[in-house]
Amino acid sequence: MQVQASAPHADFADQVSGQYRGDVISDSRGSSRSDVLVNVVKAGPNIVKIDASYARIPARTFKLERILATIQNSGGQDLFLYDMNKSPASLTLTIDEVSWSGVRTGASTP
Repeated sequence: MQVQASAPHADFADQVSGQYRGDVISDSRGSSRSDVLVNVVKAGPNIVKIDASYARIPARTFKLERILATIQNSGGQDLFLYDMNKSPASLTLTIDEVSWSGVRTGASTP
C-alpha cells in the first residue's frame, strides 16, 4: 500500500504578497489621496508585513486567515481584507483611521 502525501496547506502570505496601487478613500485627519503604493511582503507562514508610500498608513504586520472568498487579518483592530471575489482581486486596509483600497500591480519589493 502506498501512502499519498497530502497537498501542502496554502500559505495565505504567498497568495497576497505583491505591490498594490490604489487610493486613500477615507482619512479622518486628511483628504483622500490617489496613486498610493502598498507593498505586501511575506514575513512568515500566513504572516505579512505592509508598508506604504503614504506616511499616514504606517507599517504593520498581519496574521492572516481565510474567511469564505477573502483573506483577512485574524485579530486586532486594523483591517486587512484581500477579496478574491472581485476581478481583479482587491486589497483594502483600514489602519489608524485611514482607509485605502487597491489592486496588485506586481511582485513585492523587499
